[in-house]
Amino acid sequence: MSQVERTLIMLKPSCIERGLVGEILSRFEKKGLKIIQMKFLKMSRQMVEELYSVHKGKNFYETLVETLEGRRIVAIVVEGRKAIDVVRKLIGSTDPALAEPGTIRGDLAIEIPDNLIHASDSPESYKREYLIFFKEEELQTT
Repeated sequence: MSQVERTLIMLKPSCIERGLVGEILSRFEKKGLKIIQMKFLKMSRQMVEELYSVHKGKNFYETLVETLEGRRIVAIVVEGRKAIDVVRKLIGSTDPALAEPGTIRGDLAIEIPDNLIHASDSPESYKREYLIFFKEEELQTT
């Protein structure tokens, strides 16, 4: 069996507002990913800036921060075989207009930067990002 890994998924405010949380979670569960932890929370500016620090200085950065700051999101950690790659394929292209039909963004989103969902793009990103939302002990499964 290939490597089991974890990844972070963040459902953005529009996902909650549009009532899509259950539908999106079911796509991950149907694929065989296991939800390890999940919580609703409001994003502080500091949290948003930390999550998207790799984009600081880019022309869309401030719009991204404003889209999330002070709003409710759902933070989720899932686990499964090649979870990072699997989740990235399930969510589709960052630009929903370019996302393939059948992907979450391709089926359900249209706007940037509020494209419904964020997911870690590498093991290094996951290790940095999950600590913004969860304490290490929250992810213990035993």
